[in-house]
Amino acid sequence: QVQVVESGGGLVQAGGSLRLSCAASGSIFSINAMGWYRAVPGEQRELVAHISNGGDTKYGDSVKGRFTISRDNAKNTVYLQMNSLKAEDTAVYYCRAFTPSVGYWGRGTQVTVSA
Repeated sequence: QVQVVESGGGLVQAGGSLRLSCAASGSIFSINAMGWYRAVPGEQRELVAHISNGGDTKYGDSVKGRFTISRDNAKNTVYLQMNSLKAEDTAVYYCRAFTPSVGYWGRGTQVTVSA
């Protein structure tokens, strides 16, 4: 079992920045990748950013050039640095830990960007 807990959400003005954190615990040795997703009511969760154990990253088209995913292996934590935030970035942001057999979701953290 793996547990992931997100933090760092909040209210920010358009053009501002936030940094989200995702702390993993439990069977962390089984994790081979981590990702951030987001969702708004009535829509499916969409990929924001993904990072493999090897450090390879990928981003959703809408956040490329503005968001950066990184990891601190010593702290078992993944970060999402969000810059130049837009009103359309408003969503609940979820962390996901990937293992060879199953993925684990956190409960999410709300990010609200005021126009």
